[in-house]
Parts: sequence; structure tokens; C-alpha cells
Amino acid sequence: MHDIPNRIADVLLEVEATLRTCGRWDAYQPSREALVSSQPFCFDTLRFEQWLQWIFLPRMKQILEHRKPLPMKSGIFTYAQETLRKNDPPAASLLTLIKRFDDLIAIQAGGRSH
Repeated sequence: MHDIPNRIADVLLEVEATLRTCGRWDAYQPSREALVSSQPFCFDTLRFEQWLQWIFLPRMKQILEHRKPLPMKSGIFTYAQETLRKNDPPAASLLTLIKRFDDLIAIQAGGRSH
């Protein structure tokens, strides 16, 4: 189970690379108000790709760098499926990576419960 954080880090790097290569990486940070939304995924203030870039990736990077406990569960994939456009190659790549992230979190959580 100890290789799961490294595998998650690889997935996160791939998410960032996909956002960058498909032109969905923002050069400018959204307003502070947009970043502190109380809604899940900041769906009322950010596009899903912005949430990945400005909220999800930095938080996960901090967790991994400081060796904090990983989340016990992740449901990002379900929301991503609803949000990202179908038949869009970059979206398909992101969905694959997000599904892999959710699966790795589930594997890690399963290893902790024993």
C-alpha cells in the first residue's frame, strides 16, 4: 500500500499535463471569492477544470508532500462524468485519470481498514 501515494502523485501530474496540453490550464487565478465557494467542487463559481487546477491539485500536492493521510474516499469521477463534455478527447483523458485517482484512494482506504 505504501506505493499508492507515488501512484497518486503520478496521476496528479498527468491531470496537470492534460489540462495544460488541451488548453484548459488558466494563466490567471480566479478571484478569492470564487475559490472559497461553499458548494462542492465550487460548481457555482468555477468550471470543473478550474476546480482541478486551483483547488484539487494544490490540496493533493500538500497532502502528499507533507505525508498527511489521504482521503478515505473520493467521488470526483461521478461529478466529472456529469460535468465534462462527452466525445471530447481531452475530457476522456481527464475522466480516465480521475477514475484512476478515485480507484487508488479506494485501494488505499481498503488497506487502512484492516
